[in-house]
Amino acid sequence: MSAVTEQIDFGDPSGLSDLATFISRARVALPDGAIRLQVPGRGLLVVTVAVLEGSGVLGDGTVLGLRAVEVRAATPGIDATVAFASITDRLARHHGTETTLSVPPTTVSPPWAGLTPPREGWERVGALEAADVTRAAERGIADVAEGTPDGAGGAVVAALRRRVWGAMTRTVPPIAAGLAFGAHVLGFVREGEPTAVATCGRWTRLSTSRGHVLVR
Repeated sequence: MSAVTEQIDFGDPSGLSDLATFISRARVALPDGAIRLQVPGRGLLVVTVAVLEGSGVLGDGTVLGLRAVEVRAATPGIDATVAFASITDRLARHHGTETTLSVPPTTVSPPWAGLTPPREGWERVGALEAADVTRAAERGIADVAEGTPDGAGGAVVAALRRRVWGAMTRTVPPIAAGLAFGAHVLGFVREGEPTAVATCGRWTRLSTSRGHVLVR
């Protein structure tokens, strides 16, 4: 018996276009990354990507980008993590009129995919202006670029990135700079729209109308 092909019907071609844009932004941070596609209930798709990969058993420093998208229909119970390359190949074959995505059958298992942010229990602790989030992200990007010596190895660059993006901003409330980077690179920051900051246990979340960025 052949395996059932899991499908997601966005109901509109723009849904596939938005997904392609989301992935292209995420690939700026992690070119060889992956995306997790979950259908927790009828008419809802949750997409998650890692913007910064953490370290240790608990994945400290992991920064995730998350969006919840309304869809027309989907194979019940989808929960698949697939490489960017495999899904962008499928999206590239669409011609601007299709509304349905067939989920690639080959999945991957990055460490971050085992992290599940809490759905309840969040406590709002403040809000940041969009300009402050953007400044924090741009400052960190500059610090990483300026602090990377010529010919630096991967371990040196990874350590620098962890130090820069793990540092707390001087904003009120302060947040890990990696949250600002995630919101910036994923295009979640909108001029004039405050970003809400909330916490739940070890997690901190930065939210706008375009999506959420989470760190633990």
